[in-house]
Order: sequence, then structure tokens, then C-alpha cells
Amino acid sequence: MKKVMLSGGGTGGHIYPALALADAVRRRHPDVKLGYIGTKEGLESRIVPKAGEISFFDVEIQGFKRKISLDNVETIAKFIRAVKKCKEYIRKFSPDVMVGTGGYVSGPALYAATKLGVPTLILEPDVLPGLTTRFLSRYVNVTAISLTGSEKYLTKAKRILHTGNPRGTEVIHAKKEAGRASLGLADSDKPIVLIFGGSRGAKPINDAVESMLPQLTKAPDIHFVYVTGEVHYKDVTDKIDTDQWPNLIVKPFIYNMPDVLAASSMVISRAGATTLAEVTALGVPAVLIPSPYVTNNHQELNARLLDDHNAGRMILEKELTGERLWETISEVMGNHGHHRQMSEASRKLGRPDAAEVILDELEKLSATRR
Repeated sequence: MKKVMLSGGGTGGHIYPALALADAVRRRHPDVKLGYIGTKEGLESRIVPKAGEISFFDVEIQGFKRKISLDNVETIAKFIRAVKKCKEYIRKFSPDVMVGTGGYVSGPALYAATKLGVPTLILEPDVLPGLTTRFLSRYVNVTAISLTGSEKYLTKAKRILHTGNPRGTEVIHAKKEAGRASLGLADSDKPIVLIFGGSRGAKPINDAVESMLPQLTKAPDIHFVYVTGEVHYKDVTDKIDTDQWPNLIVKPFIYNMPDVLAASSMVISRAGATTLAEVTALGVPAVLIPSPYVTNNHQELNARLLDDHNAGRMILEKELTGERLWETISEVMGNHGHHRQMSEASRKLGRPDAAEVILDELEKLSATRR
């Protein structure tokens, strides 16, 4: 492959898998040229330009309202204009193949590619496919799913392939030693329990952790790494005296998350697709607190998948308390056999070869372009 075009936007769950795939393409094809269709206002406009040599093309697009609304008339008009603009970009870039990783912008980008005869693949990160994936699945050559269970929602797809999420491939190359060193734990072999609520943090998780803190004295042989989120860091540190708990490390944000995840023995987090791809690739048992504020409550379906397979434990936000969280951590970390079983179950759900599987498929598709 000489040229690959990507599209995905809105949230990190759509952008980071695309960039993980871009890195994998570069490793296999060092001379490849990469293009990316996103929006000017979206997170991708800030993240993608920092990810190496990727040509960025922007379009204007918005999502459909789920209730009847006049805004949807404008959405359709923007979609039509975006398809026209995407066709211009695709003709100019002339990719061998095009990949979408979700978000509204993938809709016009991949639809335009199919109309121009460019081989296409859409990756669905979550168990419950979004509207964009369900729409595109009837047009693209391959619909790649990250998690088992998605296929039942994609009855009109031309072809479904279970590939996993490219972030799973990226995280297995992480350095456990580097993760420990970045936390100041290079000289310790005690297990790490990592707690975080997404890139911005999550107040309900923070409240539960704050309530749970007195219990940490019962687990002196475990390091607890608590990531508050930058917007919550001052409030949290103003309320707690970290000197009371020598086995507690409080951080506003972690920039080398793959390394820290690789060093962790357990994770407490939301149930976003990227997190699930990472923990299952590594085989890290997880306590998942799905966000109830996401579209179609898809994080609960993600979390339930791991819970059903004994790879994790789900706690609904409305049922989350410090006591419940501590009981769940103790159940897993206090029983080595149980922890091992969960770790093995997690690995069975993971696809650390995801990027390679997708690359193999893209090479087959690009061969049809010649």
C-alpha cells in the first residue's frame, strides 16, 4: 500500500484507534503516505497534526438529533455538502484504501469513498454500533468489529470481520518498567491498582474513591494510583491529605497511559472502547463503572461483556459507593487464583493482533484497487 486515508472524530475513542492503525501501517510500509479526513472543530483537528506526517483535510458535519427536529434538515444538507467535499479530497489524495473508525465525520468520508470505487473498511470500537457504522455497513467492503456481540446489530453489513481494536496492538508494546518508573515505583514490586475516570476524570468515581480512602491502610502491599482528571485535581487534593496514605499516588493526568496500564495489576475505570481494548490485550482485570451519559448507554453494554465473561466487574454509577468499590477491589486483589482467572478471561476477549489483522485485510482490499 502506498496511500491510506483515515477518518474518525469527535472523541478519543474514534481518533486513537485510527492513529494506532496509522502507526502500524508505517511499521509495515515505511514509505506510506497517510491522509485523514476530520472536522475543524473536533478533537481530531488538534490530535492528528501532532501524530506525525499525516495530511489533514477538514469538512463540516453534525450528527442527527434522535428526536424529530428541524436541525436534521440542516444535518442532511451538511452531509450532502460534506460528501461532495470528501470526494474532492479523495480524488486529490487518491488512496489505495480508506478506513473509518467512527464518529459523524466517517459517514460522508467513507460514503464518498464507496461512490468513487475506493476499497473501504469501517471499524466499530463498541459493542453497540453507532448510527454511522450502521449506516455505512451496507456500503463499505468490510465492517470490522472490536468486540463480540456487535454483529447482531449489523444485519445489513456486506461483510463482518472480528478484528479487535488497534489500540490493543499498540498497548502490548508498552514498557512495564517505564510505567513504574514514571510513578516513582521503579524499586518496588508491589502490585498497582490504577483508578481513573477518562481523560477529564469523573466526579462520581472521585467521590467513591474519596469515601474509600480510609480502607487503604488495610492493603499496605498494594500501590493505589488515583488519576483525578485535571479539572478535578485541585478539589480532590484540597480535601485529602495524601501523607496519610503512603501507598497512594494522586495524579491529575497520565500521559504515558499504555506504560502505566502495562504495569498495573487491576484497573478501575469507565468502560470506553479504548480502555476495554487495552485491558483485554494486556489481560488486566477491571472494575468498570460505565458512564450513563453516553449515546445509547453503550458503555454499559461494553462493561457487561467483560462482566459476563468474568474478565471484569461492572458497577453501575447509581450503585457506586466507596464501600462497594472497596469490596470489589478486595475480592479480586485478595485472591490470587481469582485474579489469575479474570486475567486469563480478559486475554481471551482481547485481540493484541488487531492492527495486524486489519492491515492484512487492507492489503487484500488495496490489491483490488490496482
